[in-house]
Amino acid sequence: MLSKFSTAALAATLSLAATAAMAGAGDYMFEPVKAEMKKGDDVTLAVRLTNKQTGKPVPDAVVFKTRVDMAPDGMAEMESAVAPLPSTEPGVYAFKTDLPMAGRYQMTLSVKVQGEPETVTGKVVVTATK
Repeated sequence: MLSKFSTAALAATLSLAATAAMAGAGDYMFEPVKAEMKKGDDVTLAVRLTNKQTGKPVPDAVVFKTRVDMAPDGMAEMESAVAPLPSTEPGVYAFKTDLPMAGRYQMTLSVKVQGEPETVTGKVVVTATK
């Protein structure tokens, strides 16, 4: 009886370890809440972070690096300052930035997700219109 219990416990432990080993930074995805907005100063750019496996939003991630530039239009040197704003819903991270001209802007984010040892990094492209 003891050996059956030991075997079951070992199998459960290995199963949990395999599941944990399969999780990683690639299990998350960033997407713009609004992919198109008017150009201007103090524009709110909001990004949703979701878990690809569950499809659920990921709240309480710690955003520690952001950048907004025009790299998609070949102008990576056109960088805008980024300031965090309070979020209005779980898994949505909002920022204030300037989108001074019409075109495509790329936001690069690096975040720490609770329980995830790896840094989650992603890029989101939005379009600023006149």
